[in-house]
Amino acid sequence: MARQGRTDAQTGRRTISQRRLEAAVDGIRGAVAFNASLKDYTSFRIGGPADVLVEPADVDDVARLVRQAKAQKLPLFVVGGTNLLIRDKGIRGVVVHLGTLRAIREEPGAVLYAEGGVGMPTLIGYAIRHSLAGLEWAAGIPGTVAGCVVMNAGTRLGEMKDSVKAVRLVNRNGEVIDIPAAEIPFTYRRATLPAGIVVGVWVQLKAGVRAEVEKVVKDYLHYRRDTQPLALPSAGCVFKNPFKDSAGRVIDAAGLKGAQVGDAQVSDKHANFIVNQGQATAKDVLALIRKVRAAVARKTGMKLELELKVVGQA
Repeated sequence: MARQGRTDAQTGRRTISQRRLEAAVDGIRGAVAFNASLKDYTSFRIGGPADVLVEPADVDDVARLVRQAKAQKLPLFVVGGTNLLIRDKGIRGVVVHLGTLRAIREEPGAVLYAEGGVGMPTLIGYAIRHSLAGLEWAAGIPGTVAGCVVMNAGTRLGEMKDSVKAVRLVNRNGEVIDIPAAEIPFTYRRATLPAGIVVGVWVQLKAGVRAEVEKVVKDYLHYRRDTQPLALPSAGCVFKNPFKDSAGRVIDAAGLKGAQVGDAQVSDKHANFIVNQGQATAKDVLALIRKVRAAVARKTGMKLELELKVVGQA
């Protein structure tokens, strides 16, 4: 969607008129907040403000918001994933958080339907209680179901594409459409979907023994806690793994574990994680990313590719 506005002389932020923002959220039944901080809506706990942050009440609310934002020619952005860094001046236009879309239901054939705001830990817990197997690979992923689809989230045990049966999406015209998984091109850490907002996902599971499913999940959670810095805010893996190699191994070999800019630090537990030691800014993180890339390039000639998604104004 088009970006229109002016630049504030004092802050350097592009601005959008309050009238257009108010028109975009008119009649929305969910929560609406103007100039809202986004720090608490990312796993990194970093990020500037949104012009307006909306938590739609339901899918109909999402569709209305999309139509009205389009009419005002305002950009829409959805927060809720774990691989996200929001720059320090925030995001212009309308930011959407699906935190109220949390319904889960079981359907015939070992299928679960989860609304887009459901957290993956919640969905895994639901599957365990209903003796359903197939999501064990996602143990420890803190993001939402919608975010995991969009980024084709994965671990060494599997990827989101292994579980998805179909996706429900509100397209850029505000229409609700359902897309079978067979029609979605999934690649490494990406699903190619029509422009819009993922509001629900069907996952295909299989009947299992509750104790066995629970054990696999617990064992993998222990492995992740032992090998990844889950106690500190981060966005997960920062770089994509090079072909037949590990980004963490490459960064570690370049001597960068513990490297720091401000409160942003390359984890001394897993070198492909950058953690927020408390007051890190996006500027700190981006400077540290440049430092890591430059050191790895000098040592190996390799150009590390970001898995992290960077959005907003610097």
